[in-house]
Amino acid sequence: MRKLLNTLYITNPNAYLSRDGDNIVIKVDDNEIGRRPIHILESIVCFTYNGISPSLMKLCSTYRVSVCFVNQYGSFSGRIQGKINGNVLLRRTQYRVADDKEKSLEISKVIILAKVINSRKIVNRVFRDHKDKVDNILLECIQVKLKESIESISNVKDYDSLRGIEGDSARTYFQSFNELILKQKEDFFFVGRNRRPPQDNVNALLSFAYTLIANEVASALETVGLDPYVGFFHTDRPGRVSLALDMMEELRAYLGDRFVLSIINRKQLDCNGFIKKENGGVLMTDDARKAFLEAWQKRKQEIIKHPFLKENIEIGLIPYAQAMLMARFLRGDLEAYPPFFIP
Repeated sequence: MRKLLNTLYITNPNAYLSRDGDNIVIKVDDNEIGRRPIHILESIVCFTYNGISPSLMKLCSTYRVSVCFVNQYGSFSGRIQGKINGNVLLRRTQYRVADDKEKSLEISKVIILAKVINSRKIVNRVFRDHKDKVDNILLECIQVKLKESIESISNVKDYDSLRGIEGDSARTYFQSFNELILKQKEDFFFVGRNRRPPQDNVNALLSFAYTLIANEVASALETVGLDPYVGFFHTDRPGRVSLALDMMEELRAYLGDRFVLSIINRKQLDCNGFIKKENGGVLMTDDARKAFLEAWQKRKQEIIKHPFLKENIEIGLIPYAQAMLMARFLRGDLEAYPPFFIP
């Protein structure tokens, strides 16, 4: 199994990145505030607009370290990648499958099935462990509806029906989300999913987490030789990492939602970490982003037993494991793609 390398997060909006030999140098107002050797990194995520030097871009390209730029709301802005990994035969197979509506639909059904099952597990866990703190009738009803969605996916014959089920199940799932928040409910209330920009503290956290997941899945797909821009469920669009968005659907609940609920319920963040803008959008403060990313990095180092591989791996390697399994499936080594199910 691949080694989990580090991600360098640049949260200071005044930071500028440059190169010194094989080191990344971080400067603010021409003063060096830090440096990291390139060989310990697999990606850089920048919450800054000052940018990076061309020389550093070349170094990142040589070492295949991706650079992702994220805006002030935590939404994806752009990405720099180096040399493309993998062989042309694997990518040509991917493109042929993507053009085959029947095969693409079957892969999409498996991914959305895993998404709904994992969402239901998140609800069931809180319902089981905290019955005295939640609306039991609401959560029971939501679990029933999600179960119905799970049962209906196998009979889907077209994309419109599958997208309808996926959309309905997502709305149903998020109806439970406010009940899953057990602490700090006055400051972290949730009435529905919104974005671009997020309108409340919880949505700001979810959007931030989903952006990080999408970037890590895209990097994992490139590592195993797949094209993150050509997917099966999300339609092709210039600049959209469609396959990464496909595969993160099965990971949202475990990597994103559970993590956000955890840092709220453990009071690792509070209302002081957010700023309400005039347009209604909610921003995380620099301190809140740092606290979030510190907890995120620690979570990635935790060990779980992968449900399909039956190996103990770090949580941060789940995107890579799933990308590897997708590559194996497309090469014909597996009869079907095995999505990630919460253990």
